[in-house]
Amino acid sequence: MGMLKRMKDMRDMVDAAPGMVAQAQQLSAQAQQMAAAQPAAYQAQAAQATGPQPGGLAAGGDLDPIAGVTIEQFASVSKGVAAFGYDPTKLPEIAASRGISAIDWQTAHQGWNERIKRNRAVAQRFNQLYRAS
Repeated sequence: MGMLKRMKDMRDMVDAAPGMVAQAQQLSAQAQQMAAAQPAAYQAQAAQATGPQPGGLAAGGDLDPIAGVTIEQFASVSKGVAAFGYDPTKLPEIAASRGISAIDWQTAHQGWNERIKRNRAVAQRFNQLYRAS
């Protein structure tokens, strides 16, 4: 009986081998992709750590006001919410105290957040202004 069990185990192992080989090939491909991406990631981290570089300016008007709200105003309102325990429902009220209507604030808030996510230079400028305010 032991011999039949061992033969069945061997058959099961042989049946599973193609799947294990395919999995190993996928892991190998992922490892190669990660290895190829590492130099770019290190360069990006180094650039971020050293701050804006010449030529690292926001492109295509990404620093232009959104709904009349400048990045300086956006940073100031964003920083102002700290006094309210970072309660995001207070943002329109803080914006209004700085002369920004609720509708303009909503448009600007969404637009600036998208630009900050999309463009590192805009994010760096926002961080500078936020820390300074």
